[in-house]
Amino acid sequence: MWLLVALVTLWSAAALYFDFPFERLRVPTAILYLLLAACALSFLKPHARGALACGALFLVVLVWWLTIKPSNDRNWYPDVAETAWAGIDGDRVALHNFRNCEYRSQTDYSCRWETKTLELSKLRGVDVSFVDWGLPYIAHAIVSFEFGDNDYVAVSIETRKEIDQHYSAVRGFFRTYALIYLFSDERDVLRLRTNYRHNEEVYLYRTTATPEWSRALFLQYLARANELHGAAEWYNALTDNCTTNIFTEMARTGHLPRGSSRLDPRILFSGLADKMLYNGGNFAGGSREGGLPFEELKKRAHINAAARAASYADFSREIRAGRPGFEFLSPER
Repeated sequence: MWLLVALVTLWSAAALYFDFPFERLRVPTAILYLLLAACALSFLKPHARGALACGALFLVVLVWWLTIKPSNDRNWYPDVAETAWAGIDGDRVALHNFRNCEYRSQTDYSCRWETKTLELSKLRGVDVSFVDWGLPYIAHAIVSFEFGDNDYVAVSIETRKEIDQHYSAVRGFFRTYALIYLFSDERDVLRLRTNYRHNEEVYLYRTTATPEWSRALFLQYLARANELHGAAEWYNALTDNCTTNIFTEMARTGHLPRGSSRLDPRILFSGLADKMLYNGGNFAGGSREGGLPFEELKKRAHINAAARAASYADFSREIRAGRPGFEFLSPER
């Protein structure tokens, strides 16, 4: 009981510190909350009454916190200035606000927001990238959908930051950042991480997803993007992040990858998700197909050097050529 009281009290104080609408009052309000909780525990007897009082204080803060609504109308950074949405007419998809940024450095870039026309019947499969920045249990996942011979739509689920905001892992647990599904060219979203950001390592895997399931998953992504375009939602580092959303969209197709579950802790500890998918036989070139052990497959999936050497015009093909699972790529492609 005391552990629970401590956790809800600390969470409530942090919620007031990060999310109270009047910035100058955030610290005093958080301190006042802690003082009220301390008084309840010190002066109410028996101690169970003090615990109940702390629970009541927590419920007041929680109800207030849940009323904080996000908005799409903010002064956003240029790389998240627009939200993707799609119109679907039979086999044809018009994907609006497809991001295509050209980078001169990590912070110096120009973004174009384009309309990309796609045919669902040309969707061949799904690739997934895991971005590692040195934390053993945390990674960022990006899903790429392959259309036709060499056309990829990469989807990165991220925080949508305002001009005066910077990412904080702690703030990610509160109502600081909006959620955004970025549909991008791989020369944008992958090349940014391999060529311009420091200390980010990218591993690209070919999955065993069928074209039929790949189309179902892509349609789920489009439906979710349309929802977020119409009404903003909060990002949450625990419940609504890049990896949990990927598995949520997969579950909505009615079929999760083999060996995975939405309740698997390796989805939260996303740095372990690539091995989870490998163990389920979801990576082409993996051991279930008589291929490579995980450590070797991951080593050969590392694309940073290839991305820095790749031409801009043929970036997606060149970062895949010669890697396990991508043997279908011919030199001409």
